[in-house]
Amino acid sequence: MKDLANQLTNKDKFVIFGGGFSGDYFAKSIRKLGCTALTSSRSTNNDPNSFVFNSEKNLLPEESIFAGVTHILSCVPPDKNGNDPVLKSLQNKIENLSLEWVGYLSTTGVYGNTNGNWVSEKDQPKPFQERSQKRLNCEKEWIHSNLPVQIFRLPGIYGPGRSTLEAITNNKIKVIHKDNQVFSRIHVADIANAIIYLLQNKNKFDFHQIINIADDEPCSQIEVIRYGYQLLGLKMPEKMLFEEAKKYLSPIAQSFWLENRRVSNKLLCKKLGYKLIYKNYQEGLKNCLININ
Repeated sequence: MKDLANQLTNKDKFVIFGGGFSGDYFAKSIRKLGCTALTSSRSTNNDPNSFVFNSEKNLLPEESIFAGVTHILSCVPPDKNGNDPVLKSLQNKIENLSLEWVGYLSTTGVYGNTNGNWVSEKDQPKPFQERSQKRLNCEKEWIHSNLPVQIFRLPGIYGPGRSTLEAITNNKIKVIHKDNQVFSRIHVADIANAIIYLLQNKNKFDFHQIINIADDEPCSQIEVIRYGYQLLGLKMPEKMLFEEAKKYLSPIAQSFWLENRRVSNKLLCKKLGYKLIYKNYQEGLKNCLININ
């Protein structure tokens, strides 16, 4: 990647809406290449690289935030009506900027339930959950804008500070088994690095508006939990069948178990040549272990 670093320089300025887990990681990664990266926050804080954006309270970024901006990445979820908060508040402003690229972080939930079968970017979205229907609506809003937008569909995101290992050590884990249930996942470092890779190589590739970012090995949640206990040197509790566990799960937690799919990364990794840093949960959790006290 170093020999391609001249594709992104200190002249590039990224404005990132939604400075959460993925947005912050991306900002830190892109700054290492010498780029400027500003991240939004819903209220003021002491971070000099932060700016306020809160669409619910109509708190919009100051004009200076957009000065010289070349790239925008939005990680902001839909509002309660299923509309995109960034476009709702700032579409006219953003469309009048001289932008090279706009990225939007979506979810593989838009594919719906495939009973464990593989899904790729060629598959028509069939969102089952209301939150995924809202995400698909936001995708369409971005695609129909006059912006050079690229949509990234993400499965379960984990990384240092937010992984199965923290859930185990904080006693917030439920060891649940459901026959033939699989989940796809992605380490936060691969989200950032895959996007950077695509930006650095964008003149070499055909443009793909929608790209899945997922690791190579979808698997059951219990496999990941078992490996987490092994890494921590702890004994895994007895597993609980999903039908029994439902009593103890919130509606949103239950809803994750109603969909079953394997997310293909062949476009990103085979056709476009991105090499995953953490190709499976074993490698990813070993990285997360470094941050466990």
